[in-house]
Amino acid sequence: MDLVKNIFKGDKVIWIIFLCLCLISIIEVFSAASTLTYKSGDHWGPITQHSVILMVGVVVVVFMHNIPYKWFQVFPVFLIPLSLVLLALVTLMGVLTGDRVNGAARWMTFFGVQFQPSELAKMAVIIAVSFILSKKQDDEGANPKAFKYIMYITGAICILIAPENLSTAMLLFGVVFLMMFIGRVAMKKLLSLIGILALGAGLMVAVVFVVPENSELPFLHRLSTWKSRITNFTSKEEVPAAKFDIDKDAQIAHARIAIATSNVVGKAPGNSVQRDFLSQAFSDFIYAIIVEELGLLGGGFVTMLYIWLLIRAGRIAKKCERTFPAFLVMGIALMLVSQALLNMMVAVGLFPVTGQPLPLISKGGTSTLINCAYIGMILSVSRYTAKLDEEKEKNNQIQMEIVAPDEEAAEPTSQMLNSDAEFEE
Repeated sequence: MDLVKNIFKGDKVIWIIFLCLCLISIIEVFSAASTLTYKSGDHWGPITQHSVILMVGVVVVVFMHNIPYKWFQVFPVFLIPLSLVLLALVTLMGVLTGDRVNGAARWMTFFGVQFQPSELAKMAVIIAVSFILSKKQDDEGANPKAFKYIMYITGAICILIAPENLSTAMLLFGVVFLMMFIGRVAMKKLLSLIGILALGAGLMVAVVFVVPENSELPFLHRLSTWKSRITNFTSKEEVPAAKFDIDKDAQIAHARIAIATSNVVGKAPGNSVQRDFLSQAFSDFIYAIIVEELGLLGGGFVTMLYIWLLIRAGRIAKKCERTFPAFLVMGIALMLVSQALLNMMVAVGLFPVTGQPLPLISKGGTSTLINCAYIGMILSVSRYTAKLDEEKEKNNQIQMEIVAPDEEAAEPTSQMLNSDAEFEE
């Protein structure tokens, strides 16, 4: 028992949420990966690979949560330049060689292992923004320089991500915006940014619909994809059932069929029908399979796990006496929960189709390991806050023992004023 406590340290609720998501992932990926089984002819291959990645992910969580949170401040020093180089390289390779998967150049291959630089870039930006906000706090709020530095870093990363993965760039920018709001960046600057973004979005939509679909512009090769997704989402034309073409926009059609044919308790794990017809059922549309097999209760439970994660992260951040760990925990939680909600909204038809996996549940490699690293960082900060609580309780007991009933309280010691000093040594 002591060995387990020594390994699985940190906030127990975060551990429970993480392990629940991993368990759901194993069950649903095993069911939803039928198309991969047909292609490979190996029934156990896809789920064995996914289970190995999750086990490696648990090791990543244990490793990361044993690192004192202050060392995370060093990560952007090498992660930001590395992310910029890798993103530029993968984009350039897509333009020069045309080496793309599903029409997008998002992956690089090292020694036979696929790697997605945008996932590493997201982590780098969240840590960098947390560090900048923590170091540029004044009595009135964040220093104006904080906004400038954040825009430099976030803008450069998002510009490199957007041509191949627009939804990821938008998601990352949205999370950074929320972090700046929490970090007390001047509202005037945030409102100005909203105006600039609205103008930029309008221009981009205009370009999407004006530029011909068969144009071969280097960084606008996904214009036709963006246009079709926007058109399909905004179109309100009702098509009679007899004339409905299920082969057109098959992902949307089969995802909605999976949800519509479910019920309160679902068809039970392994009994999905649409998994055999739904492209990326094990990744981008796994939430539709979850609802089909586990019903509204199962889908609601998964949603509540992510909401619970956000609430718990907020409580951990509230206990922090220093700003960097608080901003870091909230930034990570916002990224995970925002991506999860975006994936769910796509599955139920509330948002245009994007390529966002469901964090810690969808089958993946880079994204799964990076998400596990996120959980490890949250647990590392929770260890710091737990240490603060222990020190406060210990100091209170010492004061109660040494202060006589009729005497004034003794002056606080330096250790009392710096309650996490022992933790950081």
